[in-house]
Amino acid sequence: MRNVRYLLAQPEQGYQGAAASFWVLVAMTVLATGRSLVHIFAKDGGANSIAGIEVSGDEGDNLVHLFAQWGVEQLLLAVVAWAIIARYRFLVPAALLLQLADWGLRSVIGEFKPLIVDGTPPGVIGNIIFVPILAVALWFSLPRTNASASDTR
Repeated sequence: MRNVRYLLAQPEQGYQGAAASFWVLVAMTVLATGRSLVHIFAKDGGANSIAGIEVSGDEGDNLVHLFAQWGVEQLLLAVVAWAIIARYRFLVPAALLLQLADWGLRSVIGEFKPLIVDGTPPGVIGNIIFVPILAVALWFSLPRTNASASDTR
């Protein structure tokens, strides 16, 4: 069993999870940073060039604006993750939980409100790949509960 109390560990507890989980967080944060910058700075916010969403006309301009705002939100999450990676490693499980929620909830929303596009956007494929990876990384980022300590309670 894993100790879920470490989702919001205290600084003195430090990070006690698997090193591989830490590196999954680093990789996902690099990806999140890159994606956010594309949404912010690409002329179409990546909506058409990456996701295949039609952005012509005034409605398209609004959509590009929303993609740029989404990029800012992604960048803020990435900045928090970078701070955790650099200085607050005891919060690695919490950061992985946020990443899992981000990818997982977007997947759920995609089922309820699917995009009308010509092809499969990369985020859809990312959901299939990264949700299970993040779930496993989160699991192993939590230290095992001490069976002998739980027996004495």
